[in-house]
Amino acid sequence: MGIFFLMEEYIDIITKSGKPTGKSATKTEIHTKGWYHNTVHIWLYTSKGEILLQQRAASKAICPLLWDVSVAGHVDAGETIKQAAIREIQEEISLNIKQENLHQIGVFPCFQSYDNGIIDNEFHHTFIAKLEVSIEELKPQPNEVEALKLVPIDTCFSLLINSYTNNHFVASNRAYYEMVFQHISEYLNY
Repeated sequence: MGIFFLMEEYIDIITKSGKPTGKSATKTEIHTKGWYHNTVHIWLYTSKGEILLQQRAASKAICPLLWDVSVAGHVDAGETIKQAAIREIQEEISLNIKQENLHQIGVFPCFQSYDNGIIDNEFHHTFIAKLEVSIEELKPQPNEVEALKLVPIDTCFSLLINSYTNNHFVASNRAYYEMVFQHISEYLNY
């Protein structure tokens, strides 16, 4: 009988201006010391103008059970941004997507500290992509994703208006969400 254990992921450390340092550390160390690092965010939308939202797992250390980006995750040490995006989409919702179907809309700094001691200094490399399969074909990753749902863009904007009181989205990310939803609206000519 073998011994199995989860290895903690290693993440490359970058400067406050987003440049590589050539160093990496564990995810725990990065979040404890507040080192700058890269993440990927992938927002999936349908041709009907719906956005796939992910409910963060109840076990998440930050913002459990709130609704957020379709797929997100850290860029592992030595991994390219697009490799991380493809990997995270596969891991979190069991969807295979080609790099050419990812459309980068920007890189957004998100520097936040939380009551639980996590110092999260991230650069969100943000992509949008069309969801070409039904939501029923997606398989949420246990311990990461509690649930998935498709929400019309207009409803997403409405939910943001009261994000500080309705306990739906991560309220501190309101400006970021508005910008992403605007990009998707423009992409779909809404």
